[in-house]
Amino acid sequence: MNDRISTGMMFSQSVSLMLGKQSKINHLEQQIATGSKIVSAKDDPVAAGTAVGLDRVVAGLEQLGKNANNAQNRLGLQENALAQANELMTRAVELSIQANTPVPGNTDLKAIVSELKTIQDSLLSLANSKDGSGRYLFGGSNDSDAPFLKAGGTVSYVGDQTQRQVEVAPGQLVNDALPGSEIFMRIRTGDGTVDASAAAGNTGSGLLTSVSRDGSADWDGGALNVRFTAAGEGAYEVLDAAGAVVATGTHTKGEDIVVGGVRLRIEGAPAAGDRFDVVASSSRDIFATMDTLIGALESDPQTAADRTGMQNLLQSSMRDITRASENMIDARAKGGAQLAAIDDAASARDATAVTVKSTLSTLRDLDYADAIGQYKLENAALQAAQTIFSQMQAMSLFNSIR
Repeated sequence: MNDRISTGMMFSQSVSLMLGKQSKINHLEQQIATGSKIVSAKDDPVAAGTAVGLDRVVAGLEQLGKNANNAQNRLGLQENALAQANELMTRAVELSIQANTPVPGNTDLKAIVSELKTIQDSLLSLANSKDGSGRYLFGGSNDSDAPFLKAGGTVSYVGDQTQRQVEVAPGQLVNDALPGSEIFMRIRTGDGTVDASAAAGNTGSGLLTSVSRDGSADWDGGALNVRFTAAGEGAYEVLDAAGAVVATGTHTKGEDIVVGGVRLRIEGAPAAGDRFDVVASSSRDIFATMDTLIGALESDPQTAADRTGMQNLLQSSMRDITRASENMIDARAKGGAQLAAIDDAASARDATAVTVKSTLSTLRDLDYADAIGQYKLENAALQAAQTIFSQMQAMSLFNSIR
């Protein structure tokens, strides 16, 4: 059997060859124009699928970066608000010390009270601070409404106790701003564990200036009453919560009273029957502490005992304000730790992004030298095919017998 090579078949093969070369050239032109060697998934299905997955990783890293920026903004605003609040607390202590001296007259006391009220209002304004998007900083997860409300002279917290966590790097979370209740409301009194106060009916000049735990013994947390039994001599007895005498002693000016793991500093001269109560620390909000301080300064004492009572309230308020200031410093330290974690997360994201983008570049980026070389080669092959096709068109039997 003889195979027949027809003119039509030769034309068809030549056209197919030229079209194939033209298609290859078009594909190379697209690669060169886009800089990508994967123009469509059929070019390399495995690499295309892997690249799509890596694109998602890059997009996720970008979103984590936005999360980090948002959290960093809120934590920075929290730091600024707490720094301002701490300055206000320092000023309140200064005013309390100024008011606790015998120098200020009624006019000066009124000016001090007016400034303290302004400080209280400023604290409330800071507690209701917003971020750049209008969300309240200290409302927990309920950040669409003001977390602190003042009604009837009393400030209450209406936010929640939730502290959001924000993902800022793969598998790494940081805490958002603290709930306001942790900063402004639940502040421990005294030294944070033990507190003490002078009884309201004291008649002497005994002034409780400090209370703390004594490191040499453990306090069991029970209530104690230090009751002076003799004026002038400083004799006292200590009663437990059941009224039983657990210790006795004589108070010497300049020395602390240490009993049951608690240390008290009492200045002045307590009168017989005067009492100082020791209890476990409770929680009090800074606004109530400011109310107590302002109320003490507005009490207008008429007698020496009244004056001592006011001074004891001032001392108690100053201790609580100091505790509130320490609480804010702790909150700032927590926020600072989260800001440091955000910086570390940025480094982790950048390192991951470099690795992922390097892999993507290996999968997608075109080798221009190789592509241009192939382009020239295909162009030369196309021109050769066109030349051959042109010569085939000129071939004819009549030319042979002419």
